[in-house]
Amino acid sequence: MTDLLYVHGGTPLSGEITVRGAKNFVSKAMVAALLGETPSVLRNVPQIRDVGVVTGLLELHGVRVSADAAGGTLHLDPTDVESAHVADIDAHAGSSRIPILFCGPLLHRLGEAFIPDLGGCRIGDRPINYHLDILRQFGAVVDKRENGIHIRAPRRLQGTKITLPYPSVGATEQLLLTAVRAEGITELTNAAIEPEIMDLINVLQKMGAIISVDTDRVIRIEGVDRLVGFQHTALADRIEAASWASAALATGGDIYVRGATQPEMTAFLNTFRKVGGEFTIDDEGIRFFHPGGDLSSIVLETDVHPGFMTDWQQPLVVALTQAKGLSIVHETVYENRFGFTDALRGMGATIQVYKECLGGRPCRFGQRNFSHSAVISGPTPLAAADIEVPDLRGGFSHLIAALTAKGTSQVRGISLIDRGYENFTEKLTALGAEFDRD
Repeated sequence: MTDLLYVHGGTPLSGEITVRGAKNFVSKAMVAALLGETPSVLRNVPQIRDVGVVTGLLELHGVRVSADAAGGTLHLDPTDVESAHVADIDAHAGSSRIPILFCGPLLHRLGEAFIPDLGGCRIGDRPINYHLDILRQFGAVVDKRENGIHIRAPRRLQGTKITLPYPSVGATEQLLLTAVRAEGITELTNAAIEPEIMDLINVLQKMGAIISVDTDRVIRIEGVDRLVGFQHTALADRIEAASWASAALATGGDIYVRGATQPEMTAFLNTFRKVGGEFTIDDEGIRFFHPGGDLSSIVLETDVHPGFMTDWQQPLVVALTQAKGLSIVHETVYENRFGFTDALRGMGATIQVYKECLGGRPCRFGQRNFSHSAVISGPTPLAAADIEVPDLRGGFSHLIAALTAKGTSQVRGISLIDRGYENFTEKLTALGAEFDRD
């Protein structure tokens, strides 16, 4: 199937779609299954490329993975974990950054781990030094080689005290997956506390881990000798839910997102309402709709949880091109996340990016050479264009822009969207979108 989508825009999206488990949680829970001595069951799993990548990596290490007929439930049996060939890991991982999180579990199970050169979406530096420093502090020996990084544990890993310079989600996940079977107590200060992190903690506790979370972003883990498998239903993907909500707002539509839940989306829902969108919540999901009239401009800063999530920013910016007045968006999580606005300007949006901190407070990018603030003037009609998808979230944002614009847009590189949005073309069809995929 081609990597090109012809989008015939200008039609409000209306109808119902379903979101399943969070991409940013499910893959980490799958890795956690490596730590158990008995099989695990993970439910509400989306059929996305990242799940396929992790499945393949687990199988390379001897984990038996099977899915039910609908694909929503995974059975993971780590009884026969083994080392994988370096070339196989490299070939299968591709651009995924998931292999770095295999290190802690593999060090506990096998005493060694290997990770290839890491890829991922190009939205900022996202260095892995946090991960490697954490592993070293547990007592791992890190050997950087030409084809990747070899890590070994000469003896059982030891608990430690770590303070993160920034509440990194990936680094917090690394620590949790490593500390639960390390000897002694581990304390992490300035930890990330995103809902996906808390759900990972839920999984690890089911496996036998002892983990406490303080109100001051301190996580303490008492290492245990043995973990068992888990049975768990993944929390809903709040990023995908918000993406479809922004699509409803930008196109003047009405979308019921079955599976979406309120608690993880509080900050987004507040902002959605301030812009002029409306929503209703029931036990099965959330309905997002444009009530008519003008949308309102806003001032917005992204932040770590419980703030406004950086992954919500890009889809919402498309909707803000249709709002009346000047909106200001200050990105404080990833330094290069406004690259996607080039395509929006090519479609007629009035967006200017700045290196200064525009918003309520200065951030860590303020004294550095990064364009991390944007001013959006609207409303501006969008015109069809040829678009190249830059990354997962930016790509879905470009798709929203193409659906909003008058005329037919060519969107290339849509396979990137498959990484995190389950059956997105089928969902577009369910919402009445007009498009062709050769």
